[in-house]
Amino acid sequence: MKTSVENALAIIKRGAEEILLEDELVERLKSGKKMRVKAGFDPTAPDLHLGHTVLINKLKQFQELGHEVIFLIGDFTGMIGDPTGKNVTRKPLTQEQVEANAITYKEQVFKILDPELTTIAFNSTWMNKLSSAEMISLAAQQTVARMLERDDFSKRYKTGQPISIHEFLYPLVQGYDSVALKADVELGGTDQKFNLLVGRELQRHYGQSPQIVLTLPLLEGLDGVQKMSKSLGNYVGVDDLPGEMYRKILTMPDDLIWRYFELLSFRPLAEVEQFKREVDGGINPQEIKKHLAEEIVERFHGPNAARDAHKGAGNQLELGEIPEDLPEIKINADGQTEIPIAAILRMANLVQNSNAARDVLARGVVFVDGEQKDQTFKFALGDTRIIQAGKKKIARVTLS
Repeated sequence: MKTSVENALAIIKRGAEEILLEDELVERLKSGKKMRVKAGFDPTAPDLHLGHTVLINKLKQFQELGHEVIFLIGDFTGMIGDPTGKNVTRKPLTQEQVEANAITYKEQVFKILDPELTTIAFNSTWMNKLSSAEMISLAAQQTVARMLERDDFSKRYKTGQPISIHEFLYPLVQGYDSVALKADVELGGTDQKFNLLVGRELQRHYGQSPQIVLTLPLLEGLDGVQKMSKSLGNYVGVDDLPGEMYRKILTMPDDLIWRYFELLSFRPLAEVEQFKREVDGGINPQEIKKHLAEEIVERFHGPNAARDAHKGAGNQLELGEIPEDLPEIKINADGQTEIPIAAILRMANLVQNSNAARDVLARGVVFVDGEQKDQTFKFALGDTRIIQAGKKKIARVTLS
């Protein structure tokens, strides 16, 4: 049964930041034409995390609407180095690194996308065939002034930070990918908007209809502040074990719940609204997080793993009993207004040293007043809270 244009547009717009141009998208939906929908990923690291899947989930939705999905691996652009958001020239990857990472990308992406309906493309396929003259012709399609409109280039130029000439090629190559693939729609994070629009401009130059640009938000990590990143340790990996994946999702701050449902869940919006009403009615937000955790685990590990995921996280999430003769510990703030939880654990003798503090926090067995906390949590001056580090280490701690 054909999905109506109105319903299709609602699905496409869910979680989207911006559509350029929406009226063009509506016209193409009305035409009934199967669109070619592209999203590019530079294989800069071997592992994907939930932040990457925001785009892949949207590809999945286009796929289910009957459109052709192209998962583009930027093996050529990966060797240029994406300058987006960087204040220094990014070190390019070697061909060996790119090839190794690309293999794992293909394995992981099919945990979401239907392999029978997905085209995997590598931009080296056409970029390696461009002659020097053709590359110069491509470079002639943009001016230095236009490139300096990019926020990151502009900031670096104004502060005297070097910008290498090859970095200007990155948006051009990404844009040319859309020409080579004859893309109707390109997806990207909000930080990719400049590059996506370059694709529209280049398609016009080469006589093609310009692609619709759909940008999606950058997913915050489990700390609720920084973009999800493996280097920051605030991520949920696609290849995390079921129990670990389940546990990590339950550690997210409560104020991220609906953001994660919007960008990561395939549940109907009506069901998410019901969850919101339940939380407003007093249900513990942890119960709602469990629904999301089970959905995500099932997506990557199957229904059996989702059913048993809480067991894999059980020893980490189980609280020890709070004794009646709870030890009372007072810590001198020594002029500080707040102290990280890792330091509090040491100062309260709930762990032996810094390594032990990092370990219990990483394993998710630190609870403050019954709520699981990670390394980003800080004790404020004047706080009195019950801290548990595992089942047996427990005390009422005051920072004064």
